[in-house]
Amino acid sequence: MHTQPVIAAVDGSEDSLRALDWALDAARRRAVPLRVVHVRQYTPWAQPGVLASGPPEPDDDPVLDEARARLHEPAAAQTVEYITLQGAPAAVLPELGAEADLLVLGSRGRGGFASLLLGSNGMAAARDAACPVVVVPRAGRDRGASHAVQPAGDQGEPPAEPGSRVVVGVDVDNPDDATLAFAFTEAGLRGAPLQVIAAYRWPAQPLVAPGDFVPPVIDQDAVENETWALAEGFLAPHRARHPDVRADARALPGDAAGNLVTASGDADLVVVGRHRRRLLAPARMMGSVTRAVLLHAVCPIAVVPPAPQGKPEPEG
Repeated sequence: MHTQPVIAAVDGSEDSLRALDWALDAARRRAVPLRVVHVRQYTPWAQPGVLASGPPEPDDDPVLDEARARLHEPAAAQTVEYITLQGAPAAVLPELGAEADLLVLGSRGRGGFASLLLGSNGMAAARDAACPVVVVPRAGRDRGASHAVQPAGDQGEPPAEPGSRVVVGVDVDNPDDATLAFAFTEAGLRGAPLQVIAAYRWPAQPLVAPGDFVPPVIDQDAVENETWALAEGFLAPHRARHPDVRADARALPGDAAGNLVTASGDADLVVVGRHRRRLLAPARMMGSVTRAVLLHAVCPIAVVPPAPQGKPEPEG
């Protein structure tokens, strides 16, 4: 059950306003309030080492005035609150995740280099926020270069139809139940099918002595079928909790990020997980697949943090 608000981070850029539209729709689907937040940069004389966040001059914020004007009619029946905070956005935005069901922002704000596909604030929020973060890419990413992936092997299932669907990646060597739980919940909220992509490396590279070459003797069909079977096993408990969601697993050769980016071409949402902290690497990490999907996916991307160890996975 969703109880916390959906938070949309805005800064007046066109990217953030597109993210605001997405956040309003997400709040409606969850039947929760929408909180629109503008984080003003530090004033020039502020100390950069001090994290100041508070509501200074809440009635004098042109960015929020623009957001109000954009949502005035479509948000008439939706609870919306507007908050101005002050501080470093890359530090303040991730902290907002502690009290949000979902944090939504555009791929790039007003600052930074025009050539960047994802700004530093978006990267920080996706890496550090305690809640799932949705990054809405800017208009113009090439949908023509992507297409729906086809089923692999002899699974006997039709390809996922193009259009409304949620796509999620699963690593069969290290599955993340929190990511799958979010993807099933989101598909259920949208009434959309869920496409689950499990990638496997191919061609396989056998370990040989330097200078020697041994032709691969691994059967690709066997690897593909085993990958698919493992993915199906991970989906079983989520299917039981979401009997209304049609979930199709795909075992696909090649790079996981490449397959997910390809699938994003005509999907509503791509869901990826964030790495769990490790004893020898305590800092939060996104992982190379998640980073690549954030940079290149055509549709909105949801980055889901791992569930705290010892706690049950979240369900909608």
